[in-house]
Amino acid sequence: MTDGSNILKASYHTLGCKLNFSETSAIGMQLASRGIIRALPDETPDIVVVNTCSVTEVADKKGRSLIRRLRTRWPGATLVVTGCYAQLKPQEVADIEGVDIVLGNDEKLRIVDFIEQWESERRSQIAVHHYLDIRDFRGACERGDRTRYWLKVQDGCDYFCTYCTIPFARGRSRSGRIADLVAEAEKAAEAGGKEIVLTGVNVGCFGKDTGEDFLELLKRLDAVEGIERYRISSIEPNLLTEEIVRWIAAESRAFMPSFHIPLQSGSDEVLRLMNRRYRTDLFTDRIALIRSLIPDAFIGVDIIAGARGETEEEWERSFRYAESLPVSRYHVFPYSERPGTKALGISHQVGQEEKHRRVAALTKLSDEKLRAFSRLFIGKVRPVLWEHPDAEEEGMMYGHTDNYLRVRANASASSYNMITPILITGLHDVETLTGRFL
Repeated sequence: MTDGSNILKASYHTLGCKLNFSETSAIGMQLASRGIIRALPDETPDIVVVNTCSVTEVADKKGRSLIRRLRTRWPGATLVVTGCYAQLKPQEVADIEGVDIVLGNDEKLRIVDFIEQWESERRSQIAVHHYLDIRDFRGACERGDRTRYWLKVQDGCDYFCTYCTIPFARGRSRSGRIADLVAEAEKAAEAGGKEIVLTGVNVGCFGKDTGEDFLELLKRLDAVEGIERYRISSIEPNLLTEEIVRWIAAESRAFMPSFHIPLQSGSDEVLRLMNRRYRTDLFTDRIALIRSLIPDAFIGVDIIAGARGETEEEWERSFRYAESLPVSRYHVFPYSERPGTKALGISHQVGQEEKHRRVAALTKLSDEKLRAFSRLFIGKVRPVLWEHPDAEEEGMMYGHTDNYLRVRANASASSYNMITPILITGLHDVETLTGRFL
């Protein structure tokens, strides 16, 4: 792609989930292997890659806004748009002025081929497979600009929740092979990686297509020397088995005491309307099991406010249930109408003003939960992996404890990617604790 006299530069921009970040990093590595280097912040790139999200209408709007800003900033660059927004609405993306290449999720990790075609033909391209034709698993294990690595272990989803377009954007569930994933983890360890996050669309479905087992994957990864921390990005409550929790609690060397589990509603009726594969009794059991075996575990929970079918009565039931759970924080999402989803057939709708009120109530509850959980560790010593400096105050670094609490402390840049014991001294803000070296 380069002739030696003119080294091309690329700029990368990612919206959405950890899986997207992992794949963007993999794209960067592919282009780097062809001599295309990452553009520095003050440099003008020759190629701009935008990896989009489409989980909500807001995500679509953010994608459109970002694409237009980047085109205005760098009008001469080749603009490539990929990700879920590109997969679901390729023509809409292609119609945005200045977009040169539109790639679906199955094509994004073959970006080199499309850029080479663009260089030879200078012709706009749209390449998007129908979701039922997306069959291949394309792996990624990268860290990009961040400390921790993201290891993609699974892609796609077979659940088809009534409010969700992700199966149409990502295709059916498919997995990597344990031997290949262990090899990727070993490469990360050789490169100095300390922490790996297992990513996917529905990671608990790992192995359903290959005959392998998710717990066996965890055990094999746990044995990789050099990796000191693993986390599971998110796992459905019905797929987080008692066996997995007990293994992490009693036998695992490196899987950290932190969990991210989607609830989506505390109302069994709304869960039914959503076509979720569990009810609140199972969710309650999972949280109780974690708290009994791993009391210090961080438990983050996704919840949607104002879904279709969430009447005032069901909202009150959902909120009371959310209040009762001994979790660490809620990730609150307003319900977003998505074209083509079965949820549009549910008659009861929640108005925007009421939806915003419910989001605010859940956000306030989340802040209270996070403060209460964080305060439990003031005066305690926890290991912290240092990740990045404070951009506004020299000499201060940010990192995360083993149980995923964010910590800010006076530390030198040499602490980057090191794990050190830190005394937790107080709350800096809702999101962050303060600490000091022993």
